[in-house]
Formats: sequence, C-alpha cells, structure tokens
Amino acid sequence: MAEVLVFVDHVDGAVRKPTLELLTLARRIGEPVALAVGAGAAGTAAVLAEHGAVRVLTAEAAEFADYLVVPKVDALQAAYAVVSPVAVLVPSSAEGKEIAARLAVRIGSGLITDAVDLEAGEQGPVATQAVFAASFTTRSRVSRGTPVITVKPNSAPVEAAPAAGAVEVVAVEFSEQATGTKVTARTPRESTGRPELTEAAIVVSGGRGVNGAENFALIEALADSLGAAVGASRAAVDAGWYPHSNQVGQTGKSVSPQLYIASGISGAIQHRAGMQTSKTIVAINKDAEAPIFDLVDYGVVGDLFQVVPQLTDEVKSRKG
Repeated sequence: MAEVLVFVDHVDGAVRKPTLELLTLARRIGEPVALAVGAGAAGTAAVLAEHGAVRVLTAEAAEFADYLVVPKVDALQAAYAVVSPVAVLVPSSAEGKEIAARLAVRIGSGLITDAVDLEAGEQGPVATQAVFAASFTTRSRVSRGTPVITVKPNSAPVEAAPAAGAVEVVAVEFSEQATGTKVTARTPRESTGRPELTEAAIVVSGGRGVNGAENFALIEALADSLGAAVGASRAAVDAGWYPHSNQVGQTGKSVSPQLYIASGISGAIQHRAGMQTSKTIVAINKDAEAPIFDLVDYGVVGDLFQVVPQLTDEVKSRKG
C-alpha cells in the first residue's frame, strides 16, 4: 500500500492533537509514515504507532532548536526521499504552512493549504477547502508532483489504530540556508490552563459588546465551565481588551471547533473568515439584526451581561 508522509508537531516528545488528526486522514489514502524532529523525537513513537503510524522516522540535532524553519524543511525533504510518498501532510499552523510551501518548491510539487477534509481519488488525494472567507467549499487535487497538503486543526477525529510504528533514524544534511536565521532567546508563554485556541474543541469569544477588558471575566468564566479556549474579535483586540494572540478572524487565528460561542460579536466578514467552518455556532447579541445571526445554528437575542452568567451557572449546575 502507498505511504503517506506526516510531519509531526510535538513539544519535547508530547505529540500535539493536530498530528493525530493527520494520521486519521493519512489512513484514508495510504499507510502513514511519521517524521518527528528535534528534542524528544524518539519519544513520540509509541503515541504515533497507537494512532496508525507504520513507521516513525526521527532526527534529533541542535539545528532544529537553534534555527528557524529551514532545518525542518531539510529533514522533511530527506524523509521524502526515503519514503517516496503519495502525499505529504503537515499541520496547518503558520510554521507548518511555511515548511510545506518550501518543501513543495524544492520537490517541484503542488501545494494545498488549510484543507478541512481529505479523501482518496482516482488521480490522487482530493482535498476539501473552505475559501473566500469560508463562503464557498472547494474540492481540489494537485496535478503536478506529490501533493503537499496542510490541514487545519479539528478537521478529523483522533482515532486509535495500532500499527507497527517501527522507529528509524533518518540522516539529514542541513543546507547552507539552514543556519541563516538563529533563535537568540526564548520566553515561555504563561499558561492559562485553557486549551490552545486553534486546537480547542470549544471556543468562547467576546467582541465589542463585551464593553471593556474587565468584562472579559464573563467570557473566561463561561469558557472555563466548558473547558474551552477564549477568543476575541478584532474590535476587542484593537481596543486593548484582550491579547492579539487570542484574536479570531482573517487577520488573527482561524478556528474550526465543534462548538463556537460568539458573545457581543456583530459578525463582520473579517471575523466570520476565522470561525465560519465551526461545526456548531451559537451567538449571543442584543441586536436581532446583527449579521452573525445569518450564520449561526442557534441564536440568543439578549444582553450578554444577563445571558452569559446564566449560561455559565447552568453549565456548572449540570456538570455538578
């Protein structure tokens, strides 16, 4: 059976959820072969094998931590030469898309970014994308070379499918460009205890209607009751009410959770572009004519300062 090369996103051996989702998609079109690089790469093998990786290629070198992006592209290209896959799958983060684009240029292949689904086709894998601010859905395939495809988080379920997971060390020759951009310092991000925004199954976002940084405590309380991540609209971020790292939208982060709750967000096209592919959308807004209501599965016309606390209490009581 043909092999599919999957680039592993991990932190010191702890595999992140989007990679496990990629393994689910990879099994639809072939046998997954995973590539893990950097510190702790060998420690990913057990989890990857549990989720379908027939082989786990590893490479550990200081270059992966000391320099940006290019060493990982070098490793992926080396793995590509070893595997000769029918497709290369990469998590659709900012770094992942740069890695994928650089690899596609090197191997002379087509690139598809931000896929939300993947299936086998007679002439190669077919990717589904949400385009033009998620107003349209397209199905595409690469017509030249080996498809390099980045996939958005929450596009597929995480499914256990035990496989051999044989560990192999891949030899990587680093290019001259690999040491061009050096990491000089790192500052650990303070943990909120909440899920990563782009990977969360539930996202609760606040917008202009929250009316102040201090009122985001209401959004955070609802999010915490649901085990959700917290998002914000551009208006809320521009006003300084919440960090830019939590912005959902065309100029922020794109999310596709199982449940998205928009509180005090009017639904401008910029925001819709970042969350329109969410599986279930709930909006709370006192303006019954707000554009967000054209998009939602469930809408609540009401004052968020009354609705959100009641919703939080109801969630807590049901969980308790």
